[in-house]
Amino acid sequence: MTEITLLAFALVSFIGIATPGPTVLLALTNGSRFGVRRALIGMVGAVLSDFVLIGAVALGLGALLAASEFWFSVVKWIGAGYLAFLGIMLLRSKGTLSETLHGTAENGSGSARAIFLKSFLVAVTNPKGYLFFSAFLPQFIVLTQPQVPQYAILALVFATIDFCVMFGYAALGSQAVKVLKKSGALWLDRICGGALLALAGSLAFYRRASV
Repeated sequence: MTEITLLAFALVSFIGIATPGPTVLLALTNGSRFGVRRALIGMVGAVLSDFVLIGAVALGLGALLAASEFWFSVVKWIGAGYLAFLGIMLLRSKGTLSETLHGTAENGSGSARAIFLKSFLVAVTNPKGYLFFSAFLPQFIVLTQPQVPQYAILALVFATIDFCVMFGYAALGSQAVKVLKKSGALWLDRICGGALLALAGSLAFYRRASV
């Protein structure tokens, strides 16, 4: 694997990650609701999911989902249902962004464990992630060289970029909520909730490619 190959991988990964998806939307929401420091917990969960997805693809799970309509549908509907649940919860928000940002709403939804699990589960229950990595990663793997170290390097590069992008979204959310009034902060919740519902809908209608 050459430096040019890694640079190409990093560039394509950045474009894909920066395009708003479930994990970056959660980073934005967590940053606005709880501040960047607490949002870091969710970022750790998302980064861990990157390693799980890439490790699973290296072991052949992505190929299994591509070949099995049943298991693809199982993972798809779990992922779509969870995204829809998160979207509905944000749509039902009562404008508590300012309170949670200042630590006066330490409930279950704002606990470190809940923030971590949301970001982790959103990624690992998305079959599109497995299929994407299954199609994307092999293009950067040199078959004549040991593959495990190569997958490990690609995972580290991808996870680093993912973390940096999510940090940027979380910082944006944290700054935005400071200049928004309560009604504006409420609409930020509404927008993110609607976006998550839209992603859930797109996942529900997503079809496994014919093999």
